[in-house]
Amino acid sequence: MSQYPAFDVMTATCPSRTSLARIANKWTAMVVIALSPGRMRFRDLRTAVDGISAKVLTETLRDLERDGIVTRQVYAEVPPRVEYELTALGRTLQAPLQALGHWAEEHIAEVLAARESYDARQ
Repeated sequence: MSQYPAFDVMTATCPSRTSLARIANKWTAMVVIALSPGRMRFRDLRTAVDGISAKVLTETLRDLERDGIVTRQVYAEVPPRVEYELTALGRTLQAPLQALGHWAEEHIAEVLAARESYDARQ
């Protein structure tokens, strides 16, 4: 028997909403996709997720670490080396987020055409 009540993301007070909001964040999705092949250093992640600032990447990684999605490994070296990797929980997000990324790439032409059509009517 679970120690938690049944969760319902459609209920305003349900804590699963914060988890959904984190996962639905564009930077979270891109960081998880970037980490899918394996562990990466901060600078490599920043390069992989084009357009993300160091501050936003740091905040995103902290949030993901807090939620148990990412693990942070610090190596006692000079200069210090820090690597990030998806946890077992984080790996459960790989397939759905990669599917969303593929969907966006495959359907962007249709989305752009729909936007153009909509904007022409306004």
